[in-house]
Amino acid sequence: MSSPTTTTPSVASRRPVLSDPGYQAFVVLRAGFAVAPILFGLDKFANLLVDWPTYLAPWINDIVPGSAQQAMYAVGVIEIVAGLAVALAPRFGGWLVAGWLAGIIVNLLTIPAYYDIALRDFGLLLGAVALARLAQRYHGKRQSP
Repeated sequence: MSSPTTTTPSVASRRPVLSDPGYQAFVVLRAGFAVAPILFGLDKFANLLVDWPTYLAPWINDIVPGSAQQAMYAVGVIEIVAGLAVALAPRFGGWLVAGWLAGIIVNLLTIPAYYDIALRDFGLLLGAVALARLAQRYHGKRQSP
């Protein structure tokens, strides 16, 4: 007599693969939120993309020590660190970027000409929250071979 065999899924079959749409979203968001903050942070030192000090609200410029450009140097360092945090620890880094974007939004909402950029950054904030949530789901899991 033969006995029914039970199969248990292998460890490899439980790992996310790039064919999983959720895992694809996680990989895309992780790459984007790692690279973009690092690049924008580096540009705070060069002002190639835009004149970054113009994005600093006057009231913030009044309370931070030094010039607006010096404040942008500090912002650049924070953004580079945030990008590295996303690359190395996306469960934490996603929330860090979301919080940072919330601060940027508050800053921009106090400059009347930048409401459109604040709205764009709100969309980015939602993406960072999605990254943090997906990182929770896929924490420690790698693409199976």
